[in-house]
Amino acid sequence: MKGLNPIGLDIKKSKKLADKLNLLLANYSLFYQNTRGYHWNIKGEKFFELHLKFEELYNDLLLKIDEVAERILTLGHTPNHRYSDYKSISEIQESKMVSDGVKAVGDILKSFKSIIALQRELLSMSEDAGDEGTNALMSDYIREQEKAVWMYSAFLNQ
Repeated sequence: MKGLNPIGLDIKKSKKLADKLNLLLANYSLFYQNTRGYHWNIKGEKFFELHLKFEELYNDLLLKIDEVAERILTLGHTPNHRYSDYKSISEIQESKMVSDGVKAVGDILKSFKSIIALQRELLSMSEDAGDEGTNALMSDYIREQEKAVWMYSAFLNQ
């Protein structure tokens, strides 16, 4: 059918989705690397607890990076892969070396706020495009990350 990509979605709408997914990919990639840094450099009385939580988080982010890139490919487009591209478009900034657990958790919460807002935009866009695959992915991510926000916020007594 003319005007549709191989999975039956409007070509123009799928391009907009792929572009927004590339923005999400950039944000996830910076979030991932920041979290690796928190894991490596954390110090203090909560070291053992946070060291494990940060490892759990960056492993989850790595899976999501791969899923987002594969979704872009499924839509018929190319995922960005250069950190220089990620840095130029990401809303999440590179963190400096952070060894304080409270600061690291605060940064993680800010990153989740950006990521969740972007995923909500994608949820709306994918619904409009009839893209159930992207829609389901974003819905699952949002549900999971809202719980993580609650847990990290509880750690900070917020």
